[in-house]
Order: sequence, then C-alpha cells, then structure tokens
Amino acid sequence: MWIRTKCSLNFHLEEATPLILMLRPRNGLQQWIYRESYHMTPTVPIIEYTDNYGNICQRLVASANKFRIDTSADVMTMDKTEKNELTYFVEIPNLPDSILTFLYPSRFCESDRFGKMAREIVADAQPGYEQVEFIKTWISNSIQYMPGSSEYPESAAEVNMKGYGVCRDLAHLGISLCRSLSIPARLVVGYLHGLKPMDLHAWYEAYVGDRWYTFDPTQRDVRGGRVVIAYGRDAADVAVYTQFGPPAIYTSIDVSVELLNAEGTGHDGIGSPMFRATANPK
Repeated sequence: MWIRTKCSLNFHLEEATPLILMLRPRNGLQQWIYRESYHMTPTVPIIEYTDNYGNICQRLVASANKFRIDTSADVMTMDKTEKNELTYFVEIPNLPDSILTFLYPSRFCESDRFGKMAREIVADAQPGYEQVEFIKTWISNSIQYMPGSSEYPESAAEVNMKGYGVCRDLAHLGISLCRSLSIPARLVVGYLHGLKPMDLHAWYEAYVGDRWYTFDPTQRDVRGGRVVIAYGRDAADVAVYTQFGPPAIYTSIDVSVELLNAEGTGHDGIGSPMFRATANPK
C-alpha cells in the first residue's frame, strides 16, 4: 500500500538552540521511500549522520524565536503486519552480534526485574513467537492504553504499577518482558495509518527465528500501514528531537497519514514505480 506521511513541529526558542532531529524514514525490507521533503523555517545549515542503530539524524542550530520543521514522505509499505506463530526461539549463541544489544536491560526497560512475571504470562506457550504473542495479549488486556496520559517516557516498572500509559509506555513493558525471557526486543517509532487520535506512534519488535516481527499492544487487530522512523533500545534512543540549552517552548505538532491511490502517487496499480526492466528482443 502507498501512504503519505506529514509531520510539522513548531517551536519558540529564547535563543539559538542546538537540536538533534530524527524525523526522516529510511528504506528497509518492509518500506520504500519513493518521494520525500524536509523543510526548515527559517532555513539553517544541517549536518546529517547515521547513529549506532542506523537511524537518519539531523544536527543543526535552530534560530531564535519561531522555528518550524515540515516533513513529508510517500512510502510503499506492508498492508498487513506479518506473523508466524511457528517461528522458533533463537538460542543466545546463535544470535547475530548486532542483535545482542537488544537483550540487555536499558534505561526504560528494566528487563532484569520481570523474569518471574514473564514466565507466568507465557505459561505453556511455545518458545519464540508464541511467547511474544502471549505477552502482547496480556498487555492489551491488563494495561490501559491512554493517549496523552504521560508527557515524559516512563519505565516498564512504572507503567506496570500504574496500569495505564501511552503507546511508548506499553511498548517499554513488552520489550522488558521479552528480554527477560532472552528474546531480543527493540522500540520502534513511526507512523500508523488509521491511528486514532492521529500522532506519532510507538510499538516494539521482537527477534525470533531469523528476523524481527512487529507487535503492538495498542491495536487489537494485525494492522499494517506502518512507516518506521527510528529503532532503539528504548525511548532514550529514538527521540524525534533532542534539544540542548535553555528549554525550548514546544508549541505544536501536526501529524497526518493518508492512503494514496495509484493516480496520485505516480505509481501503477500494483504498487511499484512506473519503470520496468524488460528483456531486449532478439
């Protein structure tokens, strides 16, 4: 499916302020960025780099007073979230080196505190995908998803005690429970088509078999239409903006995700660019 994402951030800054932004989606196995725009008002010099998790980051000094960021992308993405309940648990010695960092406790995911609880939740589930599915279902049934209920990231332990949280908080709990069973898990931030209320969204992925699978305890059905902006161990790694110096007044954020048809995207009806390689006639 083809979707168009838009995000606008507005700030009021008392003085010129260093910012690190993480707002550009990247190409991957489940998404292709066909067209993208990225504008600053007023225009300032930008240095772009890739962080330790492969996220595309922008480093800049924003001008004093009003500062605005507008982004847009046309993206081909999966219309359904893939699932495979037969996918197996990967023994630690067989995990790729790059995956190991997603086994450790992190700032907002205290996985070393959830071992007993996680074993009770998964009960007789088969090791691997089915265990993660049990965890997602338990969170959906036990922790209330309340958009707008927390302004700052909360740890998995805090969310478990409160019994409610925003999408990011529920993802932290899912990650912690997975890691406590030695299943690598990571936080994902991006867009979700049809999300209500519309905003930037967070979910988590677990590594089972030989790949990452998507899990989202805020959504009852298996929904696609996702566009990934960033991956990380937890919210500390995937902030869409990080500001240094005197606190910035964050005045507003506007997010939209719309479904595109073939005529509006410059793509054909099967969702591929209108250019094909054909064999030369002989």
